[in-house]
Amino acid sequence: MKAPRTTPQKQLLHLVLGGELDSIEGITFKDLDKVDLVGVYPNYAAAYAVWKQKAQQTVDNAQMRYFVVHLHRLLDPEDEGA
Repeated sequence: MKAPRTTPQKQLLHLVLGGELDSIEGITFKDLDKVDLVGVYPNYAAAYAVWKQKAQQTVDNAQMRYFVVHLHRLLDPEDEGA
């Protein structure tokens, strides 16, 4: 018996990055040369798992922040379903 065909999931790229901020109230990085570009991930769940790990590693530094950027929204802003 053949396995059922599965349609590949739409790739929804997410970027995880972080670094030390000028102030805990803002989102301006203190030194852009030291921004940690962690990686690009195929979906939010994968990006979130990495974000959580990086955030927990830097929990002792209040000015260190990591972010998940929804690249798919920047690449295709007209796709409301993304």
